[in-house]
Amino acid sequence: MAILTLRDVCKDYQTDGQRVRALDGVSLEVQPGEFVALIGRSGCGKSTLLHLAGAMDFPTKGEVSIDGARTTSLGDAKQTELRRNSVGFVFQSFQLLHTLSVIENVELPLLLAGNAKAREMARKKLKSVELEGLEGRFPHQLSGGQMQRVAIARALVHSPKVLLADEPTGNLDTATGTVILELLRRLTSEQQTATIMATHSAEAAALADTIVRLKDGRIEEIRRKGR
Repeated sequence: MAILTLRDVCKDYQTDGQRVRALDGVSLEVQPGEFVALIGRSGCGKSTLLHLAGAMDFPTKGEVSIDGARTTSLGDAKQTELRRNSVGFVFQSFQLLHTLSVIENVELPLLLAGNAKAREMARKKLKSVELEGLEGRFPHQLSGGQMQRVAIARALVHSPKVLLADEPTGNLDTATGTVILELLRRLTSEQQTATIMATHSAEAAALADTIVRLKDGRIEEIRRKGR
């Protein structure tokens, strides 16, 4: 069964009194362990789709479901709980807290959720992204690739059902970016997470299981490996 489902989703915004349709009738299913790349020109709807998929925004029309829960049918508290427990986020700019050490950054989501095993779980996740031994360092002491590994560990430390990555290699050189993408693909498979990555890079998209091309808020093409 799909972990993430969008059915006939439309999203409208008001800009200077005019309605702008950012997504127009988008339907998509993402399975556990599937790594999906969203591609298309700026303004095609990639970021809007990510926001809807993470329950950070909600459709004007249509339905978005995460692990069987329809996002628009939940109250504010349940929506917050869904984001906290079922969704992980990785950003281009890393968004680490520079006053916290590596392990403190990773364990933070668990501490906010009241998890008594936060430190132990953070150590295990840092090991999975090959940062064992760097727990006490601070972000300014790390390379760009290492900072993104910390961000990935933080995003996955609570074993989310859905992982959303917005241009995760945009601030990295090509070689480092490829290593990060291979890491994301491996962890997606190991944790059976439904991963959606927005990217402008054809090289990055080529490492995904499924490529979804957006144009003017619509899905123009879905291409799966081996098809």
